[in-house]
Formats: sequence, C-alpha cells, structure tokens
Amino acid sequence: MPAKIVNLEEWNIARDALRAKEKKLSDDNQQVVTERQSLPMTIVSEEYSFKTEQGTVTLQDLFHGKSQLIVYHYMFAPTANEGCPGCAFMVANFPDLRHLEDKDTALAVVSRAAIDKITTFKGKNFWNFPWVSSEGSTFNYDFGATIDAATAKPADGKNPPSGDQPGFTVFKLQGGKVYRTYSAFEHMESLMGTWTFLDMTPGGRQEGRDGPAEFPLPSQYHAAGRV
Repeated sequence: MPAKIVNLEEWNIARDALRAKEKKLSDDNQQVVTERQSLPMTIVSEEYSFKTEQGTVTLQDLFHGKSQLIVYHYMFAPTANEGCPGCAFMVANFPDLRHLEDKDTALAVVSRAAIDKITTFKGKNFWNFPWVSSEGSTFNYDFGATIDAATAKPADGKNPPSGDQPGFTVFKLQGGKVYRTYSAFEHMESLMGTWTFLDMTPGGRQEGRDGPAEFPLPSQYHAAGRV
C-alpha cells in the first residue's frame, strides 16, 4: 500500500509520535536485557567432546581462553548433504568475532553433521567462523537443539517440533567449571542485522513463505557474479 504523502509539518508530527513508541520499545528491551543477564546459572557436568578439522576438542576448549561462550546451533543433520539455508542467513549476520573476543567472549557453531560435511559446506560459502561437529555425543539433545519426535510433548495444542532446531546457548567458564546461562530457540530476529536495516524501509523485509531461507547462500551469490 503506497504511503500517504504529506507536508513536512505533518511528517514531523507523525515522526514524533512514532519516536515516543520507539523509546518505549527500547526501554522495554533494555529491561529484558538486564533480566537476561541476571538469570541464574546451571552447571554443565557432562564432558562433551566435538570433532574439528584438527581433531577432537572439549566444550571448555571452545572458550579459547575466554570466560564466555556463545554457541549457535546450526541445523545440519547427519543425513543431510548441506546445512539449513535459513541458518545460513543467521550466520551471515554474525558480528566481527574480534569484537566479541575483545569482550572476553568466544563464539562457535555446532551441528550434528560429520566434520567433513561441515568443512566442505563451510568452505563452499567462504565462512571462517569456528564450526564443530557434535556427532556421536548427546550435546544437541541435552540442550534442546535436536528433539526426538518419539518423546516430544505437544504444547499449547500444537504438534511439537522435531529434529534439529536453530538457536543459541550461552555458557560461562568460572572456577574451571562450565555453566549454562541462557538459551534461545525463538524470538531471535534482533540478531539479524539485515532485517533490522530492512525494517527501517517502507518495503520492510519483503518476506515470502520461506523467511530467512529465501536469501541466497554466499556460494550462490558468488556463482551469479555478485561478489
């Protein structure tokens, strides 16, 4: 629907009204951020191991000397040949990891697919973030990133999700022990900077049925000469 055309005075009135709502939204969001950072921690007692291109590492190794670790659960099942295109849009919006490292925070991507599949898919799309395989461990199941359809319980009258789920889990390393501080498997739009930019425009996100999966992979942009 075309936007209404008005004079500058009317535009300023409309903009000021929206600004008040934006401020309230920002204040509410900051309150949620404060509460998120104040969540209690729960200890991770399992000694998880992951496969990398260089060999096997532990969960503590993924911290790389930092005290905080953000894990992104990328949907890439063992039987799949490539990872989820929707998850590809999320990792395309990752920040410069050096900025996280400067704030004592590491980031790693974890999937159930074999490390050779991950390495091939990662290289094909020119990504350089740490990406490890949880193949052979219960990591995904224990943290809600993979749900067994046989044991999942319906919620709110809806069929439960099953299989791999996209999301984040945050860990804290303290006193030589690893703690889980936060997990999120929904309401992650604020982490997608591309959408935040598009939300400022009249056209918005221009989403179809597939949402973030509609964006081409880096390899597809490259093949089309859009490098």
